[in-house]
Amino acid sequence: MTRKVLVVDDDADIREALGQTLELADLEAITSGSFVAAKDLITSGFDGVIVSDIRMPGRDGFHLLEYAHAQDAELPVILLTGEGDIPMAVRAMGQGAFDFLEKPCASADLLAVLERALKTRSLVLENRQLKRQLESGDPAARLLFGVSQQADDLRARVRSVAPTGAEVLVIGPSGSGISKVAEVVHLMSPVGQGPFVKRSAAGMTDKGFAALCEEGAGGSVFLDDVSAMPTATQYTVLERLERGAGTRVIAGTTTDLSELVAQGGFHAELFYRLDVMRVRIPSLAERREDIPVIFRHYVAQAAEQAGIDTPEVTPDHLVALMAQEWPGNARSLMSAAMRFVLGMPEEVGQAQDLGLSEQMAQVERSLLIAALGRQNGRATAAAEALKLPRKTFYDKLARYGIRPEDYRR
Repeated sequence: MTRKVLVVDDDADIREALGQTLELADLEAITSGSFVAAKDLITSGFDGVIVSDIRMPGRDGFHLLEYAHAQDAELPVILLTGEGDIPMAVRAMGQGAFDFLEKPCASADLLAVLERALKTRSLVLENRQLKRQLESGDPAARLLFGVSQQADDLRARVRSVAPTGAEVLVIGPSGSGISKVAEVVHLMSPVGQGPFVKRSAAGMTDKGFAALCEEGAGGSVFLDDVSAMPTATQYTVLERLERGAGTRVIAGTTTDLSELVAQGGFHAELFYRLDVMRVRIPSLAERREDIPVIFRHYVAQAAEQAGIDTPEVTPDHLVALMAQEWPGNARSLMSAAMRFVLGMPEEVGQAQDLGLSEQMAQVERSLLIAALGRQNGRATAAAEALKLPRKTFYDKLARYGIRPEDYRR
């Protein structure tokens, strides 16, 4: 979620006090003494929210509100009012201000309003990104959702692997969308106009594989659950690949094939032949910031299938979803979206028994661990990636009992 707040107030003492309040709450504060000085920061791409005084010399808070909404009608602007300015503030609310607070305002009141505004802004920006992905002609952007760095890395990997024409091994946890990633690899490959044929490798016979190659000639065949392929068929597949299968072979597995090879449960040469190009799909627990985007997509999809209007998903509900482990990954999230659309009681595990602060703590802990994992346990790099001061980052690690060395590979 975005944590950026632009504070506009002509009183330097108030700006400093507000900036300190925001920094203590782990928010990124940007301060400015006037509308003119802040103007260049207010764009449609600004990923935070604005807090502005109404009464300022020159162009006041009304000018700022009008300008901000001319750039982006959904940009939250919170106005601060002095004593006696309440009628003016009410008028500002009528003109689209997100909220207003009377000065001096209690830190808790300000932070509560800011949290609501930041959640709203994050949802707006994520919806826009999802819409861009859906409208994109790039299959990786259109079909592989997510706003996280892991999602970006997955799309980049697919784009680099697909044009090669080589065998591809797609690895991921159960329910993570292995088949979908395989299809995107096919669509972006030189044989993307040809057929895409998928079969489970469990119980596959020699004749079954031969028939599969014939059906997928000029395109791609996807061997799902390749770890369960019978030993005899593994030799046949290897032999056919070595002399030319006549089709691109993409294999998928939820199992560590290298361990199976070491245990004698999978043909070593076939493993190395299939593992020419590897694509790893991260679990939802590794990229929790993608859960709101994916869930809302599934909700819209389920509502369309049910022929009903898409229900609103509140920020608090999304936070509760982000706090879950989701061992079934995207598949279980899709089921949750269907239940949500149909008005069935939502089973969100432990989050039902936790307050919002506890749920947020679970999400925060997971994001810290994910950042350390991406940075190979390097705490300084992880802090920079999360845009946190090092002291704040280390304080959070201590609070959750997280040790960076546990995430070094």
